[in-house]
Amino acid sequence: MATQSLRISTKYNGIFGYFAMIRRDVKSALERDPAARSSLEILLLYPGLHAVWIHRITHWLWIHNAKLPARWFSQLARGLTGIEIHPGATIGSGLFIDHGMGVVVGETAEIGNDVTLYHGVTLGGTNLSRGKRHPTIGDRVTIGAGAKVLGNIYIGADSRVGANAVVVKSVPDNSVVVGVPGQVVKRSQPHLATDAPDLNHTSLPDIIGVTLKELMQRVDDLENQIEGHSAAEPHHIHTPVKNESWEGIDFAI
Repeated sequence: MATQSLRISTKYNGIFGYFAMIRRDVKSALERDPAARSSLEILLLYPGLHAVWIHRITHWLWIHNAKLPARWFSQLARGLTGIEIHPGATIGSGLFIDHGMGVVVGETAEIGNDVTLYHGVTLGGTNLSRGKRHPTIGDRVTIGAGAKVLGNIYIGADSRVGANAVVVKSVPDNSVVVGVPGQVVKRSQPHLATDAPDLNHTSLPDIIGVTLKELMQRVDDLENQIEGHSAAEPHHIHTPVKNESWEGIDFAI
């Protein structure tokens, strides 16, 4: 799949537009974090939003060719929040970084509207090119804790990247990505722009486990058809039953 570019507005129409973006961000946090109790709490105590607000200033400096001050302020934000967002990155409205510690967003990353990032997420590059080398994240995407999205790839709108997934290839809209390297699972029921945010980044289909279980069940069925086969054969691994526990061999754990 070819990478895509988002139409992201970084113009705030002066100071009033900037504060309108802040109000949108606070609303996003109230919608997506059940621990949030008030707008004042969010304004004062949410480092994920503080990092985004500082980034909007540093990005303005960056695109107006004040690159050294932009980098200086971005590093200051990194020290204060534990979140590193390069001032060259382009970010839409409604981005919510929950917890946030360890989040890294590279220089040419593009993030759409109403995206949610959890702690430990990396939007990183994979080569030494000075051109586009970081991911593009579509609208309403959720990226789970510890996930790594690497390279000039596109994560389609309304997708969910599972916790600790490593994504190195583009992902279609309305997909779920799990595993290392990331495996794409198309949603059985598409997530719509009007739906509530999809924040269940721990709902991870075990693609390899299910496939392995089905293959082993087929092997068991075939062996049972062979004349003289003994189900009590020692050290034979059988598929999990009842309590979904593996039996029949010492896995040395």
